[in-house]
Amino acid sequence: MRVWSFGARPTRIWWRAMSERARIGLLGRGTVGGAFHDLISSSSDHVVAVSGRSPEISGVLRRAEGDFDEILAASDIIVELIGGTDPARDYVIRALEAGKHVVTANKQLIAQHGEELFAAARANGVQIRFEAAVAGVVPAIRVIQESLAATEITKVFGIVNGTTNFILTEMARTGASFAEALALAQELGYAEADPTDDVGGGDAAAKMAILARLAFHTPVRLDDVSFEGITEIRADDMAYAKELGLSLKLLGVAEMVEGGVSVRVFPCFLYPGHPLAPVEGPFNAVMVEAPAITEITMSGPGAGGLATATAVLGDVVSILAGDAPVHETRRELPIVSDVASSFYLHLEVADRPGVLAAVADVLGQAGVSVKSMVQRGTAEQARLVMILHETPERAFYGALAELAKLDFMRGDPRAIRVIEEQFV
Repeated sequence: MRVWSFGARPTRIWWRAMSERARIGLLGRGTVGGAFHDLISSSSDHVVAVSGRSPEISGVLRRAEGDFDEILAASDIIVELIGGTDPARDYVIRALEAGKHVVTANKQLIAQHGEELFAAARANGVQIRFEAAVAGVVPAIRVIQESLAATEITKVFGIVNGTTNFILTEMARTGASFAEALALAQELGYAEADPTDDVGGGDAAAKMAILARLAFHTPVRLDDVSFEGITEIRADDMAYAKELGLSLKLLGVAEMVEGGVSVRVFPCFLYPGHPLAPVEGPFNAVMVEAPAITEITMSGPGAGGLATATAVLGDVVSILAGDAPVHETRRELPIVSDVASSFYLHLEVADRPGVLAAVADVLGQAGVSVKSMVQRGTAEQARLVMILHETPERAFYGALAELAKLDFMRGDPRAIRVIEEQFV
């Protein structure tokens, strides 16, 4: 008598034989594109189990391979992983207008041309998905636009650049300079040969423009985001921070402020009780705040070919399963530039009578009060390090300009924001 086996392997073969094909045109086969290409093969059975459709690569476009028009005609979904805005914007627009779904990991494309792309997707009844454009495998976009679609979000913030988080972690851990930590990041593959977009804050700014637009349902352009990087952070700032019980992160913050929206990227210190304080190395984390939920924190790998490719594949599966966010704006809110912040202030001064009184007078006239202070050194090598209470940023920077004019200053004042929330 023959005994038939209904084990896992024959079942998967049956699914694949009976399932409809999902043809995927792949634009770009670099680090992420190559990892995605491999995932399509290794994860095919899982995709079939979830969506009922069997994915296959219908064509690949790169410098020495492929024709876009032929790939477009042969595909149901276009996956754009070439980066930049040119020719990516043209390819994506043409795909949407041809009635093809699009998945992209291109943060600059979405940050700069999102409204145009979303409108094209709605007009042609197709989806454009971009989970991998922000925070790698951390599902921040899916949570904001789907799980919290009916929730009035008030703030989205987090560590959205793994390169800078690795560099700051190494500076704090070892006492390394910025240049030394950057060199290590490049050696380990966490930083590009040209890291300007990462360390200058531009990469994080593009990601925050995307998150703000989705969270607040209002147009937010990349030009609306003010950003600073970490290139001016010094080893002694990290040493004083450790003494004060603080950790330094490059933070992206998008929040509702006085009927408008503020979107910024800046280095800042966090107290130990903050959920983002322990996020170290190349990891990313995103927090969402809303009255109905208090706060949600999501963290995970923020970069790397496989992690990003996994997020791209997740978007492909969502399309095949039939989910369809529409990315429509509901209102148009003003951008608010002057918000209140706390600050770390580092002053290099000559140690002479009246210095503290003069500093206190300048700060007091601007309405800035001191929370804590550390003094180090004597004579011409004295340093004053202060943590200041929250004050409007415009007033604080006005006071900073006045401090720089005082005759006992031995260098420009250095200031870094401090987040006082600890969630404990």
